[in-house]
Amino acid sequence: MLSAATIRGILQSYSLNASDLLCEQIRLYIELLLKWNERISLTSVATSKEIVKYHFAESFLATAACQSLDGRLADVGSGAGFPGLALKMYVPSLRVSLIESNVRKCVFLAEVIHVLELEDADVICARYEDLESSTKPFNLVSARALGAIPSLLRWTATDILDHGHALLWLGATGVEEASSVPNWTWDPPFAIPRTKGRFILVGSPKIAS
Repeated sequence: MLSAATIRGILQSYSLNASDLLCEQIRLYIELLLKWNERISLTSVATSKEIVKYHFAESFLATAACQSLDGRLADVGSGAGFPGLALKMYVPSLRVSLIESNVRKCVFLAEVIHVLELEDADVICARYEDLESSTKPFNLVSARALGAIPSLLRWTATDILDHGHALLWLGATGVEEASSVPNWTWDPPFAIPRTKGRFILVGSPKIAS
């Protein structure tokens, strides 16, 4: 298992700071992820170092791509918890709802929240399109490797607060697809370091005048 020094060093290579608590949380998270991955498909990333890079560092980079991460975050299609649960660890003030339709993945996410003793984090076992009004609105919506981008953005435009943001982890084709959806304003794509053609895209729905 990785040491705190190794975890910190990897994150620092992305210009990300890491406290002792965060390093320990990441270590425990990886331990759970690899254990559960033997039973259900959570990640294809094979080594602990690559998990820190691909899952944690790339999630944390949202803090560089977006000027402000405040309020309530809906992470759509959370899967193994990235980027939503990772962002909760990096920005503890965030209130995070992990939206995942796969029941077994929801059980995994709930265990991570319990073991890491994360407050203001909950799991919603449902498709995002089916959420009841009591769960809304959100200040931020995040998604990584999720298809049906136009559908997600139509939902997001009506369900996040005014001046809220969507944060999408996308390849070049996904950036083009999202940018073509009407009534959205996008920041320049944030290129994820040490990747070929992968970006964090931050945008907000245009407010009707």
